[in-house]
Amino acid sequence: MAFPPLLLLRHGETEWNHAGRMQGEADSPLTPLGAAQAAAQGRLLEAFDITGWELWCRPQGRARQAAESALASVAVRNDARLAEVTLGRWSGVSRTEIARQAPHLFELDDSLVWYDHAPGGEGLDALYARTGAFLAERTAPSVIFTHGITSRMLRCHALGLEPGAFGDLPGGQGVIYHLEDGAQTCLSE
Repeated sequence: MAFPPLLLLRHGETEWNHAGRMQGEADSPLTPLGAAQAAAQGRLLEAFDITGWELWCRPQGRARQAAESALASVAVRNDARLAEVTLGRWSGVSRTEIARQAPHLFELDDSLVWYDHAPGGEGLDALYARTGAFLAERTAPSVIFTHGITSRMLRCHALGLEPGAFGDLPGGQGVIYHLEDGAQTCLSE
């Protein structure tokens, strides 16, 4: 499926990111570094010239805080399908504790497969379905403020990758990925 040009932004560092706690559907505010990352995203968007682009965000929390900082007074549309993957009972728990509880899921240090095994969590297939439904409705170039795992799934769709490839895509806090014509570029200052 072909998509219009997209700019995918992950919020900057939050207090829980800094502490190593998994957020999922829970929330914590941006740290001073996270606020600086959102301001840098704003400068990049200004230089990119997003005039006429649709602006989208998760309705509340850290992604919304980043969008408000980066875009100042520009109106942003909300869509709950841009929320981070839910982690059920692992929300708020440190990654170290999750690895202690389920060491078999962490046998490969760089694997993100454990997101699919969170007790009471959403699972990756459901995340892939909701992000695909969101993108299927896009007809205009769009700026999308979201989260780390959700951004990776959105990029799987835009790049024509299977959902299992999400863990192979780069992440990062306070980043912007430009996706157009099946290619991805990371924008930076």
